[in-house]
Amino acid sequence: MSDPLERIAAALERMSPAPLNAPDFDAADAFVWHVEPDRLEPVPQVNRVDMSLLVGVDRSRDTLLENTRQFARGLPANNALLWGARGMGKSSLVKAVHAAVRAEDLPLKIVELQREDLPSVSRLLNHLRGSEARFILFCDDLSFSHDDQHYKSLKAVLDGGIEGRPENVVFYATSNRRHLMPRDMIENERGSAISPSEATEEKVSLSDRFGLWLGFHPCGQDDYLAMIRGYCDAHDIEIDDDTLRAEAIEWQATRGARSGRVAWQYFTDLAGRRGVAL
Repeated sequence: MSDPLERIAAALERMSPAPLNAPDFDAADAFVWHVEPDRLEPVPQVNRVDMSLLVGVDRSRDTLLENTRQFARGLPANNALLWGARGMGKSSLVKAVHAAVRAEDLPLKIVELQREDLPSVSRLLNHLRGSEARFILFCDDLSFSHDDQHYKSLKAVLDGGIEGRPENVVFYATSNRRHLMPRDMIENERGSAISPSEATEEKVSLSDRFGLWLGFHPCGQDDYLAMIRGYCDAHDIEIDDDTLRAEAIEWQATRGARSGRVAWQYFTDLAGRRGVAL
């Protein structure tokens, strides 16, 4: 009997993922969390823009920067939800703030976590908890659908359960939705539930667990043009104001939208036409 049991045990051992080795947090200032198997991949070069190029988000910028400085100095700081219009620099601001704080010689690292990997967050927190470094845990484009249970895993970050959130971790998330779920879904559940006041309370109250709510709103034409002018100046592309204005407005008209993302897309096209590498 022992031989079959030993073979089964050996097969199960081969199927089990190997435990994650102690991460080398000195390898980089930024990491991406992956699962199957669990691992923290260092990111040598983060894809980000300089904070000075983020236009029209001054209040959110200053608030998030000060909160992040406090955290990096070992002082109390809040989890932050950056919500609002698409393409207005929410994720760009998180990455720019991380770079700005690092430039002040404050010990801070950033770990990106994908929404679909939220169920593994407790394992990730165990690795971060044991480090002397301080971490921004960053989840981009966070939202939940009707039957999505991932939000329960997020409570481990925001509330921490019996262990509490690690003192060296703060959670920043971006979302197009203020309450992390579609408004029509909130209304539908409230209207059809036996107890409307409780039907969506668990999901909606999740956003209340963020100490900072930073709103991002559609930009005006002046800010849109200022963004493009900032990109041109930063990359030494000369273009007169009248030409820039005419081309940029035509570009946004063809897209049917005006945002920081659209401004960058126009600038990318302009740089390509001028033969300038970005």
